[in-house]
Amino acid sequence: MTRKPAPSPARSVQSKRLWVVLAAGAAIAAVLLVATLIRGTDTAEQTAQPQADPDQRAGSELDMARRVDGDPLAMGDADAPVVLVEFADFRCPFCGVFARETQPELVAQYVETGMLRIEWRDLPVFGDQSVEAALAARAAGRQGRFWEFHEAVYAQAPSRGKPDLPRERLLDLADEAGVADLDQLEADMSDPDVHSELQHDIDEATALGASSTPVFLVNDRPIVGAQPLEVFVEAIEAERAEGEA
Repeated sequence: MTRKPAPSPARSVQSKRLWVVLAAGAAIAAVLLVATLIRGTDTAEQTAQPQADPDQRAGSELDMARRVDGDPLAMGDADAPVVLVEFADFRCPFCGVFARETQPELVAQYVETGMLRIEWRDLPVFGDQSVEAALAARAAGRQGRFWEFHEAVYAQAPSRGKPDLPRERLLDLADEAGVADLDQLEADMSDPDVHSELQHDIDEATALGASSTPVFLVNDRPIVGAQPLEVFVEAIEAERAEGEA
């Protein structure tokens, strides 16, 4: 397998700049989340009460679903009645629990039956390696292997603590996930458009007041943390019933 040399200083600077922007966004998000708590949310399930997206019309319901046909970071029908949006970090151990234990059950029970669509959002909160992993995943998505990369990363993650994901390890995982052109993957990781897509996800998380991972929206119902399968099933069924009413 042909590998490129270690990333250039310019590429490293670009990644560091993105991390600085992320850190600033997370700080703003934390302020928004504290404000939500002060307004009276008093249970763990309410701690991620979403804030209004500034791009949404006043008075509209909160709905972060994009429903873009062919989105490599989504699975399920674009017109599914329920959309689960996940904000996550590839180095987050609780995101790994959801990916390994809960998501496969939701896929089998709801995605494959056309009831649910799952849309991934990047919220890399654990430093430069999290940013690099997010960029690598998006680059893998350009070659149609996002979910395979997603599975490979979380399958090898430790049950406790955060995995070490330097560039070389990301390339190994991409190869394991069936990414055909690793040179192109590295080039795409440096593409300004990929960086812009990642920043857009971070901005959405900031608008929600999310500063930790994982955070989910089932349509407009927030779920915080790697909750048991039953919590997601209850939310999905509630949304389905509401849609059929």
